[in-house]
Amino acid sequence: MTLSKFALAFAATSVLALGACDEMTDPNNPNRNTQQGAAIGAGLGALIGIATADSNADRRRGAVVGAVLGAGLGALGGAALDRQEAELRDTMGGNVGISNTGEQLIVTLPQDILFATDSSTLKGTMRGDLSALAASMNRYPNTTISVMGHTDNVGDAGYNQGLSARRAQAVTSVLINAGVAPSRIRSIGRGEDAPIAENFTAAGRQQNRRVEIIIVPN
Repeated sequence: MTLSKFALAFAATSVLALGACDEMTDPNNPNRNTQQGAAIGAGLGALIGIATADSNADRRRGAVVGAVLGAGLGALGGAALDRQEAELRDTMGGNVGISNTGEQLIVTLPQDILFATDSSTLKGTMRGDLSALAASMNRYPNTTISVMGHTDNVGDAGYNQGLSARRAQAVTSVLINAGVAPSRIRSIGRGEDAPIAENFTAAGRQQNRRVEIIIVPN
């Protein structure tokens, strides 16, 4: 029987996805991102192995070898994110939000604990958390970091853009001074362009005023 590249690819990725689906979606599973990384890596590895082979026999061998290699690499990336997430939850303050998507960590720092109103000068109480975050970044050097400042929509949009950029830079400077290599980190002001809640209420505006630190494996 002759198997097409697409049929083999579909079979490989479908089996992997079905086998890991329940465990990867369980929010209480501490290894969910390791498993997700392995599954995604295996699927991509199989796909590459199939696409680069000429005969059906070579495609079958390529799918198996690619899946094994891809699963190993994907699991390593997912495991590192799981470990770093666990460490940050242990060391960061309770007001700090930490989200692990399986592809990146998002550390959310509410503006109200970072800065006074209309200020880009960091409060001294946050420097300990930022130092702990920098230490974690240095323990996991194979990542890149984006520091993004956000505001609500109150006031002039241009002013909000500048304020968000200054706040992102203030956080970035603390991380760099704590030893994070400048080549790994970039500072971005988003202003009011990326809200996560409605700006119609005080509670929504408070959520939108934040600095997000996004950590992505290389």
